Amino acid sequence: MPAAALTLRFFQRELRNRFQGSFSGGLWALFQPLLQLAVYSFVFVHIFKARIPGADAPGYVVFLMAALWPWMALSEAVLRSTTAIEENAALIGKVALPREVLVLASVASSFAIHLAGFIAIVLILAALGSAIQLSGLGMAILLYVPMFALALGFALMCASIQVFVRDTVQVLGQVLPLLMFSAPVFYDRSLLPEQFRGLMDLNPFTFYAESFRVVLLDYGSFRPLQCLAALVLAAVVLLLGRWMFRRLDPHFEDFL
Repeated sequence: MPAAALTLRFFQRELRNRFQGSFSGGLWALFQPLLQLAVYSFVFVHIFKARIPGADAPGYVVFLMAALWPWMALSEAVLRSTTAIEENAALIGKVALPREVLVLASVASSFAIHLAGFIAIVLILAALGSAIQLSGLGMAILLYVPMFALALGFALMCASIQVFVRDTVQVLGQVLPLLMFSAPVFYDRSLLPEQFRGLMDLNPFTFYAESFRVVLLDYGSFRPLQCLAALVLAAVVLLLGRWMFRRLDPHFEDFL
């Protein structure tokens, strides 16, 4: 079977397994991030009194939504895909197939679910009167492409390491929240002391958090060099992930 058709089969299986037996079915993909957004918004707006600096700053809810939803797509894709090879050990031992498709299908299913939820919540908030530029929605969707490549590269690395080091997924569960809070997801870069603002660019998600706000909220600005660096990084991480995965692939069966 061609790799594309095989990937589609596993992608469909991933979606089916995630919602099989679920009372709400695929609607949970929208409700769960929406619930998180509501909780975070309540805590930061009503308890911590968070405000975005600037007279033309957007409301905090849309400010948070624009970065939080893409982050959930990336983090869930990497975390769930880390165990893709380990969870399919029985299948790998019986059927000859390119193992990369197992990771690819897992990443693709997470992105598909969260992208659908992202589009839905953008349209809902815009209909409720939030200051969202729907003209930027197409560009926002396009931003998911390099983010997908970045997530897939990291997922291939982590999935291959997980076969040999079984607590990789636990370590990753601790590292991802640190990456989230070190990126401008809950706050604006300008709130940091000036000497620390440049360090945020070391976090690969910083570009995406700020870029989604530019295209959807007209808040901030694109920096061409940062955009180029993000595209190059996504390509490099993807190539490195594929190289590492293929290098370790012949040894998987010995450790599964």
